[in-house]
Amino acid sequence: MPRVTFLPMNVVCEAKDGESILDVAINNDIPIQHACGGFCACTTCHILVKDGDDSVLSSMEDDEMERIERAAPAEPRSRLGCQARVHGDVTVEVVNVDQGF
Repeated sequence: MPRVTFLPMNVVCEAKDGESILDVAINNDIPIQHACGGFCACTTCHILVKDGDDSVLSSMEDDEMERIERAAPAEPRSRLGCQARVHGDVTVEVVNVDQGF
């Protein structure tokens, strides 16, 4: 099973192949915001890929790319947790940690 490491919490979670980063976070009580419920309608689940090449996450589609371009601070390794699907071990930093989780 793929493993996702969440920073800054430094928590490692197992993921099912094809599961979204957001779902992995929710299923493991990782505090990540998700105002739209995971429908690529906002940028609150913004993450930064810290370790793992492009083959460990699904490819970015146009809707996600448009949202990411509006995210602040968007970086080259920015993704939306609701859209990035896991296919291998990856380390991500949660940008908007949900304090009320």
